[in-house]
Amino acid sequence: MKKLMLGLFAVSLVACNNAEPANYVLFNGTIKNPNSKSLTILDDSNKPVRQIKVSDTGAFADTIFNANGYYAFNDGKERSEIYLQDGYELTLDMDAKEFDETIKYSGNGSDVNNYLSQKFMTKEKAGSTFQLYSMDEEKYLSTMNTLKADLEKSLENVDAKFAKQEKINLNYEHLNHLTNYEPAHRYFSKKKDFKVSESFPNVLEGIDLNNEEHYKKYQAYKNIVGYSFSKVARENSKKNGTSYETEAIAHLKELKSDVIRGAILKSLAGQVSVMNPNAEDLYKGIMEISTDEKLKERLTKQYNAILTLAEGKDSPVFVNYENNAGGTTSLADLKGKYVYIDVWATWCKPCKDEIPHLKKVEEKYHDKNIEFVSISIDEEKDHELWKKMIKDESLGGTQLMADAAWGSKFVQEYQINGIPRFILIDPTGKIVKSYAPRPSDKKLIELFDGLKI
Repeated sequence: MKKLMLGLFAVSLVACNNAEPANYVLFNGTIKNPNSKSLTILDDSNKPVRQIKVSDTGAFADTIFNANGYYAFNDGKERSEIYLQDGYELTLDMDAKEFDETIKYSGNGSDVNNYLSQKFMTKEKAGSTFQLYSMDEEKYLSTMNTLKADLEKSLENVDAKFAKQEKINLNYEHLNHLTNYEPAHRYFSKKKDFKVSESFPNVLEGIDLNNEEHYKKYQAYKNIVGYSFSKVARENSKKNGTSYETEAIAHLKELKSDVIRGAILKSLAGQVSVMNPNAEDLYKGIMEISTDEKLKERLTKQYNAILTLAEGKDSPVFVNYENNAGGTTSLADLKGKYVYIDVWATWCKPCKDEIPHLKKVEEKYHDKNIEFVSISIDEEKDHELWKKMIKDESLGGTQLMADAAWGSKFVQEYQINGIPRFILIDPTGKIVKSYAPRPSDKKLIELFDGLKI
């Protein structure tokens, strides 16, 4: 019997040793004071890949298949980076009231993920975005070099395979941060003409910008490749006196990696929009290069919609929008006048920043053949806030509220996905500019004067 048991044990060992490796991660834990009833697992491009239910007691457990790489989880209020690899059995314990400070992992993969939670804390101690980019060049570089060294040192007791690739990741994150220093320092220090010194590290020196494996694995590497691509296109545009879009298409043709070219093509496709005066060139260039039929179909639909908003086309209309002064107003009611439309919302700071400038323009043209119309896309719950702001800010012109916020037909047809947005329509209802200059832009007065308004 003993020999039989030993034999069965040996067979069991052989069976275990020959078993297929797990293609999933077991992820469970307990969250004190949870912010929501679910955790969302996000990939490195911020795309949701799994929704995990959290019980009333804060407990959760789920299986995540084919997860290998850097991810994040979001609890409905905050997020934290996490690394998942098939075969991990990972347990998370934390208190959502002290989110980052209390994250603690146990189980297989805990060393890696405890490192990542501490990595965030280490970065936070180095300084906020404002603090870091406000530093002078010497202090900034010293701080960033120290941060990188500290993070590399903290990898000494972490799984060797992960540590090797994380060191690569840390280097890319470091270099990616450096690419932002010059423009960010200009912004935060309010030094518009600031330029880094000649001794500032050359971020792109020695980097293979065609590494498909790294492009798929490291978000910071993607950012660096994108930075390099834009830099080349901008420099060539300036040198050749051509548009950025023309040079971007030319540079795309030179890329060695099909994977990287395809990803950048998708990114550029988002710039085929009504606000881009070179949308046609970009559209034609992408259609020539791309082999992605779904992208081309989607882009053609997008481009055709832009054509409907070209100068001289009939403007989309709004009908019976609530007028703060009483009753309703439709675009048809304003025929016979130029109509300058400001699409805004009470929560939008850039919108509110334009108010003083808009008042000055309204005053300058108050007796001219032009109507100034402000259309709020606030939600219905903020209706009273809209009325209060009109009163408190003494807003002039015609103050209207759209019928369905972002979902309003007028907003959708004008492809408005960011505010403030300004539109100019002529007295016959034709589009003059579907993306008109802001009141703070001197080009608006030049436009009005050119039309002899």
